[in-house]
Amino acid sequence: MNNIRNFCIVAHIDHGKSTLADRFLELTGTIEKRKMKEQFLDTMELERERGITIKLQPVRMSYRFEGRDYMLNLIDTPGHVDFSYEVSRSLAAVEGAILLVDATKGVQAQTLANLYLAQQQGLTIVPAINKIDLPGARVEMVEDEIKELLGQNAQIYKISGKEGVGVEELLQTVIKKVAPPKIDADRPFRALVFDSNYDAYKGVLAYVRIVDGRIKRGDKIMFMASGAKVEAIEVGIFTPALKAAEELRAGEIGYIATGLKEVALCRVGDTMTVTGSFDVEQLPGYKEPKPMVFASFYPAVLEKQEAQDYNQLRDALSKLKLSDAALVFEPESSDALGRGFKCGFLGMLHLEIVSERLRREYNLDLIVTTPSVVYRVKKKNREELVIYSPQKLPDPSVIDEIREPWVKLEVIGPSEYLGVIMKLLQSTGGAYLDTQYLGAQRVVISYEAPLREIIVDFYDKLKSATSGYASMGYELLGWRKDDLVRLDILVAQDPIEAFARIIPRHKAAGEGRAIVEKLKEILPPQMFAVALQAAVGGKIVAREDLAARRKDVTAKLYGGDVTRKNKLLDKQKKGKKKMRDRGSVNIPQEVFLKVLKK
Repeated sequence: MNNIRNFCIVAHIDHGKSTLADRFLELTGTIEKRKMKEQFLDTMELERERGITIKLQPVRMSYRFEGRDYMLNLIDTPGHVDFSYEVSRSLAAVEGAILLVDATKGVQAQTLANLYLAQQQGLTIVPAINKIDLPGARVEMVEDEIKELLGQNAQIYKISGKEGVGVEELLQTVIKKVAPPKIDADRPFRALVFDSNYDAYKGVLAYVRIVDGRIKRGDKIMFMASGAKVEAIEVGIFTPALKAAEELRAGEIGYIATGLKEVALCRVGDTMTVTGSFDVEQLPGYKEPKPMVFASFYPAVLEKQEAQDYNQLRDALSKLKLSDAALVFEPESSDALGRGFKCGFLGMLHLEIVSERLRREYNLDLIVTTPSVVYRVKKKNREELVIYSPQKLPDPSVIDEIREPWVKLEVIGPSEYLGVIMKLLQSTGGAYLDTQYLGAQRVVISYEAPLREIIVDFYDKLKSATSGYASMGYELLGWRKDDLVRLDILVAQDPIEAFARIIPRHKAAGEGRAIVEKLKEILPPQMFAVALQAAVGGKIVAREDLAARRKDVTAKLYGGDVTRKNKLLDKQKKGKKKMRDRGSVNIPQEVFLKVLKK
């Protein structure tokens, strides 16, 4: 067991984790050269298309060093802040981490965040500077930045993942510095589920780190949290394709095919053990992820809502949750859009990736509502409510206060962009905390801001303002009181639930005006004039009028007195007035789609 090394690669997005993993696979002969392709571990079509890692991916490699054969279990991790839960789960399954930093970009927001996560787990950190072969590489400056974080005595390895320079030395350093797993092979079988997936033939596949004992095919096992008892249909390893093995032993990373068809019974962070073991202590597992961004998904059925589409969406979300433990969803219904699901995400990229995967992998056509954050409402009778959507907000007369989530932002960028970054941060309505320098040319700005200002397009604005050089990360601080109101959109005096949103009072008029103007453009004309209004607590803050569709009622006249013409026009006017008083507007789904995508 002393020859096992479990480690992962952590870095900011696009710093070369997957390329370094490719070189390790080549170096250890895990993948034949003729089968090798770039970003080999990024198996999802969406990952390859966007050039980012979305899912953690384990692989087992064999390597001979100083006369001994080593079993190396590597986990490649994502770099974007929205997928930090994938990183935290990977770190709990290993003993060491390679901290990779791009020589052209230096230390960035997720470099810091992932380093702190690894240090909290007590992992051995092996720092490396990647892309030293590029013309814009600033190796010495980046080395100083890393030493600011890890101490002046830190030994930093310089590599090129693309060219393979220094990669073998880095792998040998991992073998020397990372400790083998501490195990007790004589104790009853115990394993931590760090990820899962669904197979149509084998049921739920649990990705596990074996902590104690051993497991082989046919053993009776149990999930301690859910209580589900199953038989291990197959056990195996990642090469990175699934490869069946005779058994898995303590210290190893592999998968167990459970045959479970009910996906909710296999939870990430659960402990697996053999049935009949009563003295087994449950492993600590993971902190439950706290989704902060909420949006509703509805099947886009252009005629009547069909139960079949709703069921397909429910099954797709259940299967997706297996491979994405941070996804949260619950059923909800809307008069305008029918039955759907309220879904919780860790950020906007997370929302975008989930909706794209549902469309591609499950062939679903979706309507996604405007993203919002979660709010806490305290009523005057001291009752507290948690509000996920504007429709659930009670009447303003019974509300004592509304609190919203605030985050601590860390923005890292070149010091020449300091003024631009500060101006952008001030537009969030937050509070400045601190500025620190990483070396001579990089600055870290700490800022507090409401999450609602960050989630939608702040990251894009930051990238545009700093020519793509700045990066950001954030963590939840807590809940703070603010003067928030619900903005209702009324079409012909009827409030339309799907368009409602919670915003600060001072932004209500501007936001309301923008929505009613867009509605006026895209809503088809009716037989009567339609008032489009934005209201806050009964007070109209913006209005536009959609003109009635005209019918030429005087066309049949061929002469005679003008009173005949006036008589017909008066009759039409009365009819239009009656329709305006009694009529309702049927809003097509394409209109919802266009307004919600705004």
